[in-house]
Amino acid sequence: MTSVSINIEIPSSFSAEKIFKVFSDFDTIAPKVNPEVFKAIETSEGNGGVGTIKIFTFGDAVPFTSGKYKVDAIDASNFSYTYSFFEGDNLMGILDSITNQITIVPSADGGSIFKQTIIYNCKGNEKPSEEVLKIEKDIYEKTFKAIEAYGVAHPDNY
Repeated sequence: MTSVSINIEIPSSFSAEKIFKVFSDFDTIAPKVNPEVFKAIETSEGNGGVGTIKIFTFGDAVPFTSGKYKVDAIDASNFSYTYSFFEGDNLMGILDSITNQITIVPSADGGSIFKQTIIYNCKGNEKPSEEVLKIEKDIYEKTFKAIEAYGVAHPDNY
């Protein structure tokens, strides 16, 4: 089995705790701030913790309609969250799964760095194209900035 990955690092002036708290509401915020990518995110099994299964319904800006993922790990004390897509057309017929590892690292200035590694676990030797990987990276970066801006605009919630 082959894999390919992309890494995203985005500095923020906000604390790791605040960014993690805002991202804990991803399911609610993402469709509001980026509806062209995320039409809806629904929990199909579980209570939000490890083992929870969620369904993404994608918007018109992406060439996929849906994806189903499982929450693999949550470590609030270390500001990390891992989930894996295991079903859906977002696997492009060539992937077994897509694992997303998110960690928010405190920085010396009181801010933080949002780090996300996306690992595409391929069924065989065929991999997502460089163009697809670039589009996905751009989508994740824009989504982070939009969710961060949402947190700024709603300080009483975070």
